[in-house]
Amino acid sequence: MSTTPLPGIGVKYDLTTRERQHLSVIAHRDGARTVNVYRSDDPDACAQSLRLNVAESAALIDALMPAHHSPNVLHTTDLGLVAERIELSAASYWNGRVLGETRIRTDTGASIVAVLRRAEAIPSPTPAFRLAGGDTLIVIGTREGIETAAEILGRE
Repeated sequence: MSTTPLPGIGVKYDLTTRERQHLSVIAHRDGARTVNVYRSDDPDACAQSLRLNVAESAALIDALMPAHHSPNVLHTTDLGLVAERIELSAASYWNGRVLGETRIRTDTGASIVAVLRRAEAIPSPTPAFRLAGGDTLIVIGTREGIETAAEILGRE
């Protein structure tokens, strides 16, 4: 499987099956998913495209992975919470500033639960944690809270 970031849209996941069939899933920022199946005679031509809302996506995931279903696993769609990666650009206003200055939790209700920097993961960063361009922030909150956090973190 390969992944391709789609700025402003989400992430595209491409998969070629053992039977040489090509399909892709686009994970939209709003939680929706688009599943695309490509023609076997022309792998660049889409034969079928199906857009799923958040609830339909969750149902499909449960159907595909029933062995992984556990009542102890946090199902974010059931609770109205989502987790998302937000990349901090090198030109970001926040590059070199401390996390607490963003006021993300106070102003949006969303929480930055980890920072991915190069090959390192920093869990539970404190308000004194210094941000750097290229950091990927793992944010959990409501859809609205995460969208507002992305706007704040996208400030240049």
